[in-house]
Amino acid sequence: MDPITAATHTDPYPYYATLRASGGLSLHPGSNLWIASSAEAVCAVLHHPDCHVRPANEPVPKAIAEGPAGKVFGQLMRMNEGERQRCPRAAIAPRLQDIDPREVEALVQARLLRNGAEGVHQAQFIGPVSVVAQLLGFNPTDSHLVSELTGDFVACLSPLSQARQLEAAHRASEQLTRLFQERIVAQDSRLLNGICQGLEDVDPDSRIANLIGLLSQTYDATAGLIGNALLALIRDPTLHHALRDDPSQISLLLAEVQRFDPAVQNTRRFIAAPCEILGAALKQGDAVLVLLASANRDPQLNPQPDTLLLDRPNRRSFSFGSGRHECPGQALAMEIARATLSAILEAEPRLDQLAWHHRPSVNGRIPLFSDRP
Repeated sequence: MDPITAATHTDPYPYYATLRASGGLSLHPGSNLWIASSAEAVCAVLHHPDCHVRPANEPVPKAIAEGPAGKVFGQLMRMNEGERQRCPRAAIAPRLQDIDPREVEALVQARLLRNGAEGVHQAQFIGPVSVVAQLLGFNPTDSHLVSELTGDFVACLSPLSQARQLEAAHRASEQLTRLFQERIVAQDSRLLNGICQGLEDVDPDSRIANLIGLLSQTYDATAGLIGNALLALIRDPTLHHALRDDPSQISLLLAEVQRFDPAVQNTRRFIAAPCEILGAALKQGDAVLVLLASANRDPQLNPQPDTLLLDRPNRRSFSFGSGRHECPGQALAMEIARATLSAILEAEPRLDQLAWHHRPSVNGRIPLFSDRP
C-alpha cells in the first residue's frame, strides 16, 4: 500500500496510523510527494497561504486544457486562489446556507426509489445532484439529465480517466453550459437568481462554470457519504436496526461517517513559494498529498478515533476541507444525504443482499453496490 492506493484499500486506516507515527509532514520516497498525515500537519498545509490548489505551471490538467471541460475547470473557485476563488464563494456560500431543509426533504421524498442495487445507485449518484438542480429551477426531467451530465463532467477530474470519458466530459460541459444559460434567462429560481446577483461582477462564463462546479462538488462527495453510511450499516446490523427504529439518529450517523470513513480521502496542495511548515523546508513546485482521512483518525483530534461513535463529543473533521477552500455546501450535502438515507431505510432494503467494491480512484472512497447473485 502507498498513500495514494490507500484511498480505495479495504482498510487503509492502520496504514495511515503508521504514517502519522513516522512524522506528521514527511517526504515520501516512492512518490516524491510530501505527505501531511497528522491533524496538525493537515491543518497547517490547508491554511498556509503558499499552499495552492493547482501547480503554477499547470492551472488546468493537460488532458482537458484544450476543450470545453478545461474551460470550465479553469474558472472553478475550488481550483483558483485569490479573487477568482473569493468572489464566487462569497456569492454561493450564503445562498446555500439559506436553503430550507424541508424543501430538500420534499424533493428527495418525491423521487421514486427502486429496489436493490440499482435503487441504491440512483439514490447515491443521480438523486443528490437532481435535488440541487431542482433547487436551481430545473424541472424533474431536466434535473435527471443534469445529474447524468454532471457525472460525465466529473469523470474528467480524475487522472485515471480514459479518452472516451474525456470526450464525454467535453460534451457534457457544453450541454450543461447551454442548460444553465436557459435557466439564467428564465429567472424563475430564487436560489439561482440570488447566486447570479452575487456574481454580477463576474463574467458570464465564470458564473456558469461555478454553477457547474456546485453540481460537481455535490456529485462524488454526497455519493460517497451515502455509500459509506450504508457500509457502516451493512457491517453492523445492530446499528442498522437501531436507525430503522429511530431515524432521528441518521444525522448522527452521517456526522460520524464523514469523519470515520470519508468519501474524500485526500487532496493536494502545490507550493507557490519556498516556505517552512512545521520545521520542514518546502521548495517552490513541491506537491503535498494532504491525507484528510488520516487526520480525522488522529487521536490528538478525536479520542478513540478508530471507533464509530454516534454520540461523539466535540467531533472534529477535515472531510469538507478547512480554511479558504472549505466546502461551502457542507450543510446542504449533509441534509441531502440525511433525507436520502432516511428514504432508503424506509424502503426496508435487504442490505445483506448487496455486494460492493470501491470505485477506482486516487483520492475518493466511494462504494459501488451490486446485487448478490
